Amino acid sequence: MKQLKTLAIAFVLAVGAVSFAGAQSKVAHINVQQLVEDMPEMKAARAELEKLEKQYSADLQSSGQELQNKIKLYESEAGTKSEDENRKRAEEVQGMQNNIMQARQTAEQELQKKQMELIQPILEKAQKAIQKVGRAQGFQYVLDSSPNSGILLADGKDILADVKKELGF
Repeated sequence: MKQLKTLAIAFVLAVGAVSFAGAQSKVAHINVQQLVEDMPEMKAARAELEKLEKQYSADLQSSGQELQNKIKLYESEAGTKSEDENRKRAEEVQGMQNNIMQARQTAEQELQKKQMELIQPILEKAQKAIQKVGRAQGFQYVLDSSPNSGILLADGKDILADVKKELGF
């Protein structure tokens, strides 16, 4: 009976120690998406991307307008031209359409490449600041509480304001 009592006390102490150790782990959360959106560097990157997108769009629109004008001209002159010349003109129009589609794809790829080039350093800077603030405040875990990140409840400490302060804004 005494051994059973000793075993029960040891079990209670072990469970208590584990519970106490579990209660000591500190968890915080931050909306990383909001942090990155609020960073001045992100606003500058977004402005640069919009400028580049407008440039590509203007170039494509200009090419499209040139194509439309050529199509109208060729259609109006089709009756006065030979069948061979009309066929060559149709091939020219098809080539221009292909070039425009290829230019559109290239522009999209260049925009994606530029976006990654601009955003990657911003994400790394945010990550470093989050880690620095989390460690300075003694957190063992910092979870991303951005919408659809998998966090269903975020009642712990929100360190967004502290990280913004660390980043200087």
